[in-house]
Amino acid sequence: MKIIQHKKITWIDFEDPKNDDITYLQENFDIHPLAIEELVTPTYQPKVVQYDNCLFLSIHIPLFDVEHRTTYPGELDIILTEHHLITSHRQSIYQINKFLEDLEKSEGKRRTSLEKTPTHLLHDLIEILLDSCFPRLNHISEKLDTIEAQVFAGKEKEMVFEISVLKRDILNFRRTLKPQRSILESILQKNHPFIPTDIKVYFQDLIGTNIRLWNILESQKETIEALEATNNSLLSNKLDLTMKVLTIFSAILLPMTVYSNMLAMSATIPFANNPHAFWIHAGFMMLLSLITITIFRIKKWL
Repeated sequence: MKIIQHKKITWIDFEDPKNDDITYLQENFDIHPLAIEELVTPTYQPKVVQYDNCLFLSIHIPLFDVEHRTTYPGELDIILTEHHLITSHRQSIYQINKFLEDLEKSEGKRRTSLEKTPTHLLHDLIEILLDSCFPRLNHISEKLDTIEAQVFAGKEKEMVFEISVLKRDILNFRRTLKPQRSILESILQKNHPFIPTDIKVYFQDLIGTNIRLWNILESQKETIEALEATNNSLLSNKLDLTMKVLTIFSAILLPMTVYSNMLAMSATIPFANNPHAFWIHAGFMMLLSLITITIFRIKKWL
């Protein structure tokens, strides 16, 4: 548990809250029991719930799993009271830890974020979390550029897996980010005493940030789908060319195979006593192959 306090405003952050943390909240704060229960109950859909003495929010933050190379939603539960902002999350979230550290070290930042109301602090926190998505999206754009270069460098086969991994990352990012806009819009619509009117214009700006992130993700989704289609087309074309070459070789060798089988079935092999019999029969086979190739060229199959 970490506590940051400035004048009347206090921010309490729980990472993977235990029973002692819940007891601490129950004994020291006048918070609705259902709101406290939400802190220890996983929420699979972001939501905003208004109570008489507090406002509960559950939002999902796009976090990155380095091992599996994909984005996943990290749940952040928030309780907003008149003088307190209480946050709870099961995973360690770098952006929140960094924000807490900055507030601890800088008196100026505490005055900026904790001078007015907990809702202003909440705005700053959500703004930091949304802004942290832009570097991630820039990294995805760099990966798209790399994949595009590799696709047209003749490495279509190697890019099949890379395209699938990046496509999954983009889709998971979109699935995590999209519901957050409705949460921000719900805050604007709530006429709760803890949400001052002057802060709503700032939350409107956060909605604009969310829309910009979504537009970037839309563009990246279209790009990865186009690259996937192009890569599959080039890969299919290579496969067709390979099959064409193998088919031509099989067609050219077929008359030679038939000729050799006919000789094997003959009781008396023509030119058997001729010292140049091998070369005579080899010549016939080559002639059959040349005739086959000529027919292919006339038919424009080659």
